[in-house]
Amino acid sequence: MSTSNAWLARQRKSDLVELAELVNLQGYEGQKKADLEVTLDEYLAEHEGKWATEPRLTPYYNSRARAAGSPTKRDLPRDDALKVVRRRATRAASAEILSPDSEPDAESDPASALVARTPARALALASRIPLPATPAEVAEVVDRGTVAVRERVSSIYQESGITERTLAVRESLSTVTAIIFTIAAFELWCLKREVLPNVYAFTIPSFPALGNNPQPVYVTDIFQILTSTFWSPVLTWTATSLVLPSIFGYFYNLSAASRPTVRRGRSAANAEPDYNVDPLVFSIIKALASFLVLGQRVTLGLVETDSIDRINSALYGGWQGVLTGAAITGLVSVYDAVLRK
Repeated sequence: MSTSNAWLARQRKSDLVELAELVNLQGYEGQKKADLEVTLDEYLAEHEGKWATEPRLTPYYNSRARAAGSPTKRDLPRDDALKVVRRRATRAASAEILSPDSEPDAESDPASALVARTPARALALASRIPLPATPAEVAEVVDRGTVAVRERVSSIYQESGITERTLAVRESLSTVTAIIFTIAAFELWCLKREVLPNVYAFTIPSFPALGNNPQPVYVTDIFQILTSTFWSPVLTWTATSLVLPSIFGYFYNLSAASRPTVRRGRSAANAEPDYNVDPLVFSIIKALASFLVLGQRVTLGLVETDSIDRINSALYGGWQGVLTGAAITGLVSVYDAVLRK
């Protein structure tokens, strides 16, 4: 009577059935547990080259290798071996009489069954979990994710066109004309607070759920446009800061006169200057007009002194602030002319 492997003997019949299905064993249906152990042992021993790498069968082949290399079993006398076989056969027969279905009573000793089953099930479960084998693989996965995120962010940034728009805005603002208009816009914004003040419109009530206080809302008094108190300061500032400097800068255009002419004639006369309004002359006339009208109050009877006072109180630094802005634009125009040479 042949005996099965020790590892197979420790398994439940349901586990043996699963192993039989795993290795595609035929004709095991209806066999008792002891017979199924022997059948599986013979089949797996015969097909060791095919199933030796299966994770669930690794404990079986390890047990078989230990049994084959044990010096005790290898040197056992024939009579003793027959006694062991007979004793095992007697125990197997007794177990069949006590338990007709040949199922081991796993419930009678749950601790022993758990110890017998846990290693195999733990190995099977661990083999199904796709975890990285080494820290190097984890680092490689993290690096690949970082590179993918960086490439995606870079592609979104390039597709948005932010770089092109930024360069276009920088190119537009990197001119003397842009600096002149920036300073003029700042002065006009300061003047707006004087000639178009904000008036109370309504109050946003408080909401207990938000815990905020009532907030008054102010809007620009547009109706001031219909009064002389608006037009007198605005026209005075426009004349001294824009109109007169533009007229003198157009006719006294030093940038147009300094253009190199290759030949006389129609082509030289039609050559366009770098600036239609010379920025240096514009800055000089603006500073001179602001000093005379706003600083020295030279009005020639055309401007009311009350309008001059309102302009000086509205502009940042008064008429001295206007002179500072004109000096800045004058220096920038000289610097631009040097760069063009």
